[in-house]
Amino acid sequence: MLGCSRVGRIRADVELFPRQAGGALPCSLWGVFRGPRGKPVPVLLLYDFSPSLMQAAGGVSMAKTLLKIQRYFRRKPVRFFSLILLYLTAGSLVFLHAGFIGESGPGGRRRRDNAVASGNPNSLSDARGLGVIRRGFKDRSGRRYGPPWMKKTGEERQEAARRGGDYATNWNRALKGRNAKEVDDGRAKYIGCYIDDTKRRALRGASFYDYKKMTVFRCQDNCAERGYMYAGLEFGAECYCGHKIQAPNASESECNMDCKGEKSNLCGGANRLSIYRLELSQESARRYGSAIFKGCFRRPANVSLALPFSAVIQNMSVDKCVDMCTEKEKSLAVLSGDRCHCGYPSPLFSLHEPENEDVCVHRCQGEEFENCGNDEYFVVYQTQVQDKRCMDRHFLSVRAKHLVALASFPGAGNTWTRHLIELATGFYTGSYYFDGSLYNKGFKGERDNWRSGRTICIKTHESGRKEIEAYDSSILVIRNPYKALMAEFNRKYGGHIGFASQAHWRGKEWPEFVKNYAPWWASHTVDWLTYGKNVHVVHFEDLKKDLFSKLKEMVQFLGLKVSEDRLLCVEGQKEGNFKRSGLRKLEYDPYTPEMRANIDKQIIIVDAALRKRTMSGIPQEYMPR
Repeated sequence: MLGCSRVGRIRADVELFPRQAGGALPCSLWGVFRGPRGKPVPVLLLYDFSPSLMQAAGGVSMAKTLLKIQRYFRRKPVRFFSLILLYLTAGSLVFLHAGFIGESGPGGRRRRDNAVASGNPNSLSDARGLGVIRRGFKDRSGRRYGPPWMKKTGEERQEAARRGGDYATNWNRALKGRNAKEVDDGRAKYIGCYIDDTKRRALRGASFYDYKKMTVFRCQDNCAERGYMYAGLEFGAECYCGHKIQAPNASESECNMDCKGEKSNLCGGANRLSIYRLELSQESARRYGSAIFKGCFRRPANVSLALPFSAVIQNMSVDKCVDMCTEKEKSLAVLSGDRCHCGYPSPLFSLHEPENEDVCVHRCQGEEFENCGNDEYFVVYQTQVQDKRCMDRHFLSVRAKHLVALASFPGAGNTWTRHLIELATGFYTGSYYFDGSLYNKGFKGERDNWRSGRTICIKTHESGRKEIEAYDSSILVIRNPYKALMAEFNRKYGGHIGFASQAHWRGKEWPEFVKNYAPWWASHTVDWLTYGKNVHVVHFEDLKKDLFSKLKEMVQFLGLKVSEDRLLCVEGQKEGNFKRSGLRKLEYDPYTPEMRANIDKQIIIVDAALRKRTMSGIPQEYMPR
């Protein structure tokens, strides 16, 4: 092999010379840069430069190219050092990324466990070092609550990301091929085929179309979620909703078009509707167009004071009264024969004592299928006008000296309860966590530190003596564990108002979830009853049934003056932005007998803990039978 030969002086301030490297790569080309005071500064211009190339004709050309590069960086030294800094920064980021993957992935966990088992202090130190880095960069928004004994591994996180996908797509895929004309399944019952006229619809509520993915269940779900009594499908892709069928029957053979999203079901025909009667849940609102049907009520003692605006309307109909009250910016449209009243819920007309709807049966002059009430019994609708009496919210002007927890097991309705408390009190609620999606939806206290003292109460799912004793008092929300577990499972795999896919329900995730979370439902409640100071218990089911009085009790517990007008306003705005539709039910019971035995045992434990503190026990509706 040739030895390294000296390359002569090229410029007065730059010298090029070879450096012995040894082995198969004998030389590196080095340059000597003459600084401003004439001091030589060696710079590596090319590594592993072969002497044979230097002796070849191309060596001179390469040297000239390197010289040009050197000249450029001599004129632009800042760029040279910027490039070096960027290179070092990129290398550091790659190193940190490799540390995250190594610690959070399956291999990293195994290495850490092996280090502990082997007793090698160096290995253990390395594993802990990666853990410290990872914790240092952990974002608070990424926190996910779970039983204290559960730690989600990196492998499980990767699996969840791989299998999660779009919950809506998974749900629709799981439901494809469902036979909608089955015997009544508790959700909808097929009524028959009906004539539909484009000028005078059989169902006159909301409507929507999907010429690619329409299914029977999708139409049913959308109509039921809006509170309509009937859902009808037409032309394979059109969905219509309504409270009354305002057209005659047609022959079943005329509803002969397949649904665009599922060929196994029929979705009406040309100007023909396949209509289903929906079995609405109790909390579902009945709608008429854009208005919500509130019920039939007795005439208030002082009508002019309770409903300050009224007018006689010729050929009265629900639409005409709702339109008038919407124009007047009132949230209630009240029909009494040919007269329409507009106003807001108030102590004089609270809507808390509905009458049997039969006493309001009085046909409207302008619409034969609608009821307009009479002089003694009023038909009431809620318009789309927002009642603004309870919409203002702000932080506490004086920092609270006592911290009040709003505690619950995940899935027990904590976010909904926060929404109600904020509207009822006018003050923001805080959180032990930070959830950007909640903050963006108006929960401005979400970003505050939970100890800030600027919020009226603090959401928490934590349990354990130390965490509980940090609060001076607490509102404890308890929900039926069967409903709470399913709600939290949906949140875990589908988001705040989404749904877990069928693959998750039927896979290994659901049994494992119930096994770990059911005992936590009980231990969470028992811990707060044991260690909590001044605990006020609210059962989620009771809050839904009697919102006014239960919310009033919570406001009083928080030490605030009760405003009945504000509470009545809350009743009209109670849904909020984070309420999951209760109408998308599974087609089977996800709980096995073994799961039910385990959950029933936890219910008995909680019931005993409540009675021990001289409180009313678990509501009878979900006690074991």
